Amino acid sequence: MNTIFKRTKILATLGPATNTPEKIEELMKAGANGFRLNFSHGSHEERIDQMQWIRDASAKLERPVAILQDLQGPKIRLGVLNDNNQPVKKGDEIVLDYAAEHDGLTMPVQYNLAEKVKVGEPIYLFDGKIRTTVVDIPSKTAIKLRVENDGTLMSKKGINLPDTDFGGDILTAKDMSDIEFGADKDIDFVALSFVQSEEDINNLRQILVGLGSTAQIIAKVETKAAIKPEALEAIVMASDGVMVARGDLAVEAGAEVVPIVQRQIIALCRKYGKLCIVATQMMASMVDAPEPTRAEVSDVATATIQGADVVMLSDETANGSYPIEAVAAMKKTILYTQENWPVNIAEDLMTSSEIRRNAISRAAVTVAEEINAIAIIAETKSGATAANIAVNRPHLPICAVTSSPRAAQQLSLTYATRSFVRPDGEKAGAELARELFTKKYFGDMEKMPVVIVSGRQPGVTGGTDTLRARVIE
Repeated sequence: MNTIFKRTKILATLGPATNTPEKIEELMKAGANGFRLNFSHGSHEERIDQMQWIRDASAKLERPVAILQDLQGPKIRLGVLNDNNQPVKKGDEIVLDYAAEHDGLTMPVQYNLAEKVKVGEPIYLFDGKIRTTVVDIPSKTAIKLRVENDGTLMSKKGINLPDTDFGGDILTAKDMSDIEFGADKDIDFVALSFVQSEEDINNLRQILVGLGSTAQIIAKVETKAAIKPEALEAIVMASDGVMVARGDLAVEAGAEVVPIVQRQIIALCRKYGKLCIVATQMMASMVDAPEPTRAEVSDVATATIQGADVVMLSDETANGSYPIEAVAAMKKTILYTQENWPVNIAEDLMTSSEIRRNAISRAAVTVAEEINAIAIIAETKSGATAANIAVNRPHLPICAVTSSPRAAQQLSLTYATRSFVRPDGEKAGAELARELFTKKYFGDMEKMPVVIVSGRQPGVTGGTDTLRARVIE
């Protein structure tokens, strides 16, 4: 059994390059801790197959993994253009019409922008390659734009509206259909695209609860509205985790802001004990090449040093020629980084009330380091105890024991945590420690010092109050 495992986890996106049970198992063996299902593409039938393949591989390898449903959100795109392209020049005035077909400089769009935009607002076409400004709203379905640079537009390419207020209207009809589909499926996380405020998170949570879903919510930060200081902290607090969606964020807010926002989000997630995922083009060159660039390796190492819970692969594993190699390269980078450079200390990590609430978890890390423990064993029902320990970014493994398969799967993306599903009991932590020692999980040793964190009422959420140092022989 592989006992040296990554503290920062890997989330791999499934796609045509990995859409088989064999590839999914290979991705897990290479180091994937969870799988992102991008609901911008594919059918519900394909998702059912993928989820079953993931759970089959998980059972075979005896390793819980997470499934993340990534909603498309109001990702606005051009419609179909004649011959798949339309050249434009600086100074051209083009019309995007929700009710029209392509005719010269009048082009279809898959959303009625006339209901949302205002004159003077910038609009970026083809994922930022063509920059325009709104100059008129000539009808209830059309807007007129002035082009600011030469280029060529293509069918169904993305549109970014960094200054447009969607007024909380970020769940589309497609999103609602996808949410309803996933509510009774084995989905651990739902990622909400183009979040602008905490109200977007609260709205989705009400919908999920109403549908009986136990999935946690990941807020994708990729808009200018979301990175305003007061909005960003509120979004982190309202969500269960945050994804730094660097692609659209760079287009909407400027590439230069992304590194700073990434640091801010990781720090806030650590402060409030929320999952943090760093995403987009982490090893983009590996779509076509078998090795990452030095800049990409540095990017993954930086996220690891900053203390991110998860780093994510998108096209690299969905459409690339080297999906397994991309996961392996990312794992190699994480392991080398974590063994040779400490995670950054988060300044002002907690308020005094948060320090009191997490005192047991903080003490567990301190005691474990003092006695040179092999691991921290966390008895947990919901996963909160292990997550609170992980906030302190320990240098040793957290082995979480829970009776809830859902909690175990969600914890598979939590920093430094390996989860185990076992029945509730007064000695669940001690029994897991004995099992790991017997199976030589941490290698061949005569004794195994551990710290066990538990509660007096096993299986009760929020009852963690006990810390024990044990030596298993």
